[in-house]
Amino acid sequence: MIGQTNLHILKNRRQRLLRGAMTDAERSLWRFLRGRQMAGYKFRRQHPFGDFILDFVCLEKKIVIEVDGGQHGEQLEADFVRTDRLIQSGFRVLRFWNHEVLIQSEAVQTKILLALQVNDEPIPT
Repeated sequence: MIGQTNLHILKNRRQRLLRGAMTDAERSLWRFLRGRQMAGYKFRRQHPFGDFILDFVCLEKKIVIEVDGGQHGEQLEADFVRTDRLIQSGFRVLRFWNHEVLIQSEAVQTKILLALQVNDEPIPT
């Protein structure tokens, strides 16, 4: 079943551990996403989905936001597979680097707001 969460993830409550260990960039972005501040849409953080834990997701608009640090430069293939599986499940994926979120926060927020306004079209990142 598409979207069935891996029981290993749920059993170990890994998403809860990740919520407590968010990066500075994730914490900064969460300040703007939480409490329906982005055009009234609800975002979840460290949300389990399939074999993944998504950094942020708006289930209503099926938008996933991933915040990548330096380690992602070494795992581009895994990120590509992850993104492809999410797209196949009907999600749109926005990826930002940590430094983008921290230094260009207004531009990141604008891209997210634009994504929320678009109806099921691919989002350039």
